[in-house]
Amino acid sequence: MSHVYKIMPRAEWIAAQDARCFKGSAADLRDGYIHLSTAEQAAETARLHFAGQDGLILLRISVEPLGERLRWEPSRGGRLFPHLYGPLDPAEVAAAQPLELNVEGWPDPGPLEA
Repeated sequence: MSHVYKIMPRAEWIAAQDARCFKGSAADLRDGYIHLSTAEQAAETARLHFAGQDGLILLRISVEPLGERLRWEPSRGGRLFPHLYGPLDPAEVAAAQPLELNVEGWPDPGPLEA
């Protein structure tokens, strides 16, 4: 797997770019790591945690530069999810693009094909 994904509000991404550092959203800070998803997991993450929200960004993050900060740990249903321990440098983000969700909270699958 070469990429992992982060869904976040556009305002948080702009703030991270300005600060040259993303320490995490409120849920990330509460849990002690930045929640990420694989391409296969991201659509369900969007539906469960971001339904009804506008102004979202989908970050595609290259796995290699994350090194040992990236850990695969059990989460929903015991499936392994990528968790980033430590801040994310916006320079580590391979791509950032708007993410639109339908009324049920599902994203257009195009951005998640990788």
